[in-house]
Amino acid sequence: MRCVAVIPARGGSKGVPRKNVRPLGGTPLVARTIAAARGAALVDAVYVSTDDAEIAAAARAAGAGIVDRPPEISGDAASSESALLHALEMIEAEGDPVRALVFLQCTSPFTTSAEIDACAAAVLRDGASCAFTASPDHAFLWGVDGAGYAVGVNHDHLAPRRRRQELPPQYRETGAVYAMDATAFRAAGVRFCGPARLVPVDTPPVEIDSEADFQLVETILGLRGSRRENALIPPSLKALVMDFDGVFTDDRVLVDQDGREAVFASRSDGMGLGLLRKATDIRLLILSKEPNPVVTARGKKLAIEVRQGIDDKLPELDRWLAEHGIARAEAAYMGNDVNDLACMQAVGFPIAPADARPEAKAVARYVTSAPGGRGALREVCEALIAAVSRA
Repeated sequence: MRCVAVIPARGGSKGVPRKNVRPLGGTPLVARTIAAARGAALVDAVYVSTDDAEIAAAARAAGAGIVDRPPEISGDAASSESALLHALEMIEAEGDPVRALVFLQCTSPFTTSAEIDACAAAVLRDGASCAFTASPDHAFLWGVDGAGYAVGVNHDHLAPRRRRQELPPQYRETGAVYAMDATAFRAAGVRFCGPARLVPVDTPPVEIDSEADFQLVETILGLRGSRRENALIPPSLKALVMDFDGVFTDDRVLVDQDGREAVFASRSDGMGLGLLRKATDIRLLILSKEPNPVVTARGKKLAIEVRQGIDDKLPELDRWLAEHGIARAEAAYMGNDVNDLACMQAVGFPIAPADARPEAKAVARYVTSAPGGRGALREVCEALIAAVSRA
């Protein structure tokens, strides 16, 4: 009994033409949501329901399956529920039954894997029929009475003014993530198909429906990228653990006619790691899923311990930290993709290169200005040296 995520994405956007494939922070809008869904531990498969060949191509490139949406449920008046019910039917016709359906909207660009997992868990583990993300809202709400005068909705406007934190708890539906029990959803035909669980989130509640929304999100992403200049790296860090592909390399691989592989690495990064080792007592580890001997060779060249061929990195990270008497909070982890998220979320200081996947950058406290394999490690090493010198 599976949990699948479905992202409805029509080609006929009116407010922002072609918005679902328009690059946002260098990544097509639909691909950002696919990446978040693929990073969710409870989601077994990700699909995009679309009537558009360009969207389908971008979704496939990002790792999603495609459900071809028929014309009768592709117009402006078609509901999201109609697309979800059709997708559910097509998905189950080709595979095992679906236990939970996660509905994602790619117009919500800040969705995280953790938020998706929280909604899915409410259905799969907690017994809710449906769940959805919502942002805490502390606003004073107003309505208009029969005579046309303003009246307080969640407060008595005639009584002494209360503090915002004294108002009854209320939440704004973000529109980003919904999860439904598949059986209950089929029976009801609507996303709120029974007892609902609310999942509070603190991501920006922005939905892209206009050009102004697009520009706002671009600005937020730019500020997130530049926060490296304001990141206060803890001077108490005792370890720097690094993924290999996409951190030491630019995430490409060269393969010759005999199947031998080679990668691109930065001499500047190597110099930075050497300077860090000389200037600090910070322990270094390369922790990689990649079994290729090139990882071993690079680690030996730089005199850095290597643990590779590791599919589940977090338990291995914990073992290594325990061996050296280092707490998670005293470690930095630098990763670039979804298989690094568990480690990044566990340590005290997560780091991502400039060209990392969106969900990796979303959890990072430090996003470098340089891309992986082209100076990102040198930048981190110099920042760590500076942090130690401040102590």
